[in-house]
Amino acid sequence: MTVNQFRRMALSLPEVEERGHMGHPDFRVGGKVFATLGYPDPKWGMVKLTPEHQRDFVPAHPKVFVPAPGAWGIQGNTLIRLKDADADIVHEAMRLAWQGRASKKIIERFQTGSI
Repeated sequence: MTVNQFRRMALSLPEVEERGHMGHPDFRVGGKVFATLGYPDPKWGMVKLTPEHQRDFVPAHPKVFVPAPGAWGIQGNTLIRLKDADADIVHEAMRLAWQGRASKKIIERFQTGSI
C-alpha cells in the first residue's frame, strides 16, 4: 500500500476531511481524528481502533499492524506498516476507526447506503 492509496481510502469514507497535525496529515470525521499518515515516519499510517479491535488485528497481521508506543497504543492507536499492508485489511481497520469517531447520524446514513 502506498501513502496515496491510504489517503484515497481515508477520503473515500463519508464526510471525511484531511487536515494537518504535528507536521503530518490526519483524517477526520466530525472534527475527530480517526487516521493519520507519516507517524512515526513517512512509511507508516495509523488508525484509532478500540483496544478490542486492536487485539484482533495485531496478532492476525503482525507484519502490518503494531500498537502505537505508550498510552496511545494501550488506547487502541494502531500503526500500519504501509509497505506490507494489504488494501482490504487496511480498509477494514480504517472503516472501524471511522465508525469509532463518526456520529451515529453519519454512521446510519453510511450503513443504509443513502450517501
